[in-house]
Amino acid sequence: MPFLQLIRYQNLIMLALMQLLFRYGFLKLQNIPLALNDWQYGLLILSTTLIAAAGYIINNIIDQETDATNKPHKQIVGSKITETNAYTYYITLNSIGVAIGFYLANSIGKPNFAAIFIIIAASLYLYATSFKQMTLIGNLIVALLLAVSVLIIGIFDLYPVITHENQKVMGSLFSILLDYAFFAFIINLIREIVKDLEDINGDYNQGMKTLPIILGIKRTTTMVFALSFIPIVALVFYIKNYLLAYNLWVTLFYFSVFILAPLLLFAITIITAQTQKEFHNLSQLLKGILFFGIFSILILTLNILYNATI
Repeated sequence: MPFLQLIRYQNLIMLALMQLLFRYGFLKLQNIPLALNDWQYGLLILSTTLIAAAGYIINNIIDQETDATNKPHKQIVGSKITETNAYTYYITLNSIGVAIGFYLANSIGKPNFAAIFIIIAASLYLYATSFKQMTLIGNLIVALLLAVSVLIIGIFDLYPVITHENQKVMGSLFSILLDYAFFAFIINLIREIVKDLEDINGDYNQGMKTLPIILGIKRTTTMVFALSFIPIVALVFYIKNYLLAYNLWVTLFYFSVFILAPLLLFAITIITAQTQKEFHNLSQLLKGILFFGIFSILILTLNILYNATI
């Protein structure tokens, strides 16, 4: 259990589930060729989850003192797992993940794509050791890396099999992945700032320069309130121009109840939030919004297929 807590297995399961949904709940249901076979796609999921797990480990190693203040009951490194063993796990998981990436890049005839896995691993290390302490930079990197975990599906599964004949169809599918990558980016960016609000005491004691420390809690919550309207407006635009236009009522109901309504609840609540518990609850709410947002790709795909058969 300490090892599973160290790698934050719940988040890894969510990451793997997300990539499974995009492949088998979206791309596989389209009449298109895919570059990776099933077991190779399984390796892609394994590679990204191993590198993400390594990122969590190095973050826990660097954050030992901060976690002792913010979350003493959840501290793993230095308490349940030694720092030496944690570094061993970090190096092992990163090495395996990057090695799999090299194999996959060569198997699709794009050896340069292996650089993506190296960049992700390096970014997670730099985030934990340097960027996390910089105002907003760390938040942007974490949010961007989650978006990349969506885009990497298109890079490895769609891009290598694009031809002149299927270019338009592939472009449309890739644009949908881009939409979901943007959604994952903005929701995760907001969540990272909310987590900084939650951890402000420990971060201040460690001399970090997060947004809440630089701007104060009130100004940061106001900024988060403003940012929360980006996904709200984008979602309303998507509903009006696509779901209503094509009579996708099931998806419209799902978006409204499981994504839009919780986003509005978040926007209303963040303005008055002040305590660590309130910020923690809001962070969990965003995590749920992200999950239901990703799951909507299956609902959308099935709704389109169902409408096409009636």
